[in-house]
Amino acid sequence: MEITLPHAHSRQDIRARLRDRTADIASFVPGGMANVDTSWSGDDRMDMVITAMGQTVSGGIDIADDHVTITVDLPFMLTMMEPMIASSIREHGPKLLA
Repeated sequence: MEITLPHAHSRQDIRARLRDRTADIASFVPGGMANVDTSWSGDDRMDMVITAMGQTVSGGIDIADDHVTITVDLPFMLTMMEPMIASSIREHGPKLLA
């Protein structure tokens, strides 16, 4: 799953906002009680591993000049929840960038 969210900040500002708000990501996961581990594999790529409800989901956030692209690799068991997860990302993702 891939979702693009626009932003009006510099890449440096977006990196800082993501670093400062990483802990908030867990609260955006439907059902709550999520564990989120992040790492940076480059200046403009934050990798994530999210564990919730007995499932592990990997993904990342790629920063571009005017948008971020959020990718989430859903395991088969969660594919039926893709619309709900995408909706949650579209609702809460801009809060990470604001």
